[in-house]
Amino acid sequence: MFFNSIHYLFFLPLMFIFYWLMNNLFYKNLILLIASYYFYASWDYRFLLLLIFSTFLDFYTGIKIEKAINKKTWLWISVFINLGLLCVFKYYNFFINSFEVFVYSLGISFHPYLISVILPVGISFYTFHGLSYVIDTYNHKIKAEKNFVNYSLFVSFFPLLVAGPIERATHLLPQIKQDRNFNLIKSVDGLRQILWGLFKKIVIADQCAKLVNLVFDSGTHYSGSTNLLGAFYFSIQIYCDFSGYSDIALGTARLFGIELLNNFSFPYFSRDIAEFWRRWHISLSSWFKDYVYIPLGGSKGNVWLRIRNTFIIFLLSGLWHGANLTFIIWGAINAIYILPLIIFRSNRNNISIVAKGKLFPSLNDFFKILLTFFLTTFSWIFFRSSDVKFALSFINNLFSNSIFTKPQIDTKLILVIIPLFLIEWFGRDHPHALANLPFYKSFFIRWSFYLILTVFILLYAHKGGESQFIYFQF
Repeated sequence: MFFNSIHYLFFLPLMFIFYWLMNNLFYKNLILLIASYYFYASWDYRFLLLLIFSTFLDFYTGIKIEKAINKKTWLWISVFINLGLLCVFKYYNFFINSFEVFVYSLGISFHPYLISVILPVGISFYTFHGLSYVIDTYNHKIKAEKNFVNYSLFVSFFPLLVAGPIERATHLLPQIKQDRNFNLIKSVDGLRQILWGLFKKIVIADQCAKLVNLVFDSGTHYSGSTNLLGAFYFSIQIYCDFSGYSDIALGTARLFGIELLNNFSFPYFSRDIAEFWRRWHISLSSWFKDYVYIPLGGSKGNVWLRIRNTFIIFLLSGLWHGANLTFIIWGAINAIYILPLIIFRSNRNNISIVAKGKLFPSLNDFFKILLTFFLTTFSWIFFRSSDVKFALSFINNLFSNSIFTKPQIDTKLILVIIPLFLIEWFGRDHPHALANLPFYKSFFIRWSFYLILTVFILLYAHKGGESQFIYFQF
């Protein structure tokens, strides 16, 4: 079931009505849990058992960690099984193939057994949900949850189940355990955020995808200008697709009185790569920071330890996205980008919102934003490419004389992308772009704006049909 599907269009209001008809917290949570399992089973019911197993494992482990003397043993049992399942489904073939290439280079014949299995949707996300809970229980940041329904809902709450944000038990579990009353203001704001998320996904991301696929999937050697435009379109596609999903997820959760972690904070207005990673896929970046980077020593050690820790984080982030060398190189490129900021301890120079309270950024900030966007777009080439060979060929074309020719794909889409950036610029100091735009004081303008967005969504949805979100494959 996609957020942008007819199925979801009927599913969401039905769950909303049943949920708020309940006066008892237990039944509210039970309805959300049943809805979440139905939502997940609509992808492939066979993997629902895997989700339930993973949920029970960490629920039981959390209780044992709190009671047992050998707490670390139970912690490692959970970590080993969770990561073991993730490796089998997501990384087994990648590692075994890499080992085959290595031993072949030594002159040894090796014919490994490969598995053919569909990657369970959301496994990277709900595995990290469970791991954060177990680790936080071990570190006494949260008490073990004794109610299985509450814990199961924390892991599998349907808005975040298949593509995040990656929630923390310290943030979400207290909300699940506390009774929730209907709040009209929050619900209306949730609907606004859903509307904006659908617009970004259907009108922007899906239209960019058609042109991006022409450039990256055809295997044809396009001109440098076409490759450059294709890379630009992919930067927009992946942002609008993933942040669009997150907007719908956060808006949906707000309809049920639950606040999820913000996953995006206008990252393409960042003035350096460090700021970009504080604003892009925030829940994953903060997860690796809290559970890997800081335990390794963070930025407290000497310069070589800081370099080591930075590379570990970004290489793991690349590997988290998929079992392909292109993702690892993408992570390494971003590590190289951020190294000067880490070494000279200038990675927190840009904490505040760019041009806060101003209509335009300074010329200095403007060029920093352009440079950061260019560097990010370059790294996305590896992220999107099928293999390293294609990525290098793609980049080689960028630096050829054909960069000065007319692009071979449609350029009119840029006219739709410009209003996107304008709206996000005016909403950049709020939780989401439509939270409090300047023209909201006018009832007529506000609802005319909503109507225009809705018309565009319906028009492009009719043309393009239902398309999967990019991060479902991770």
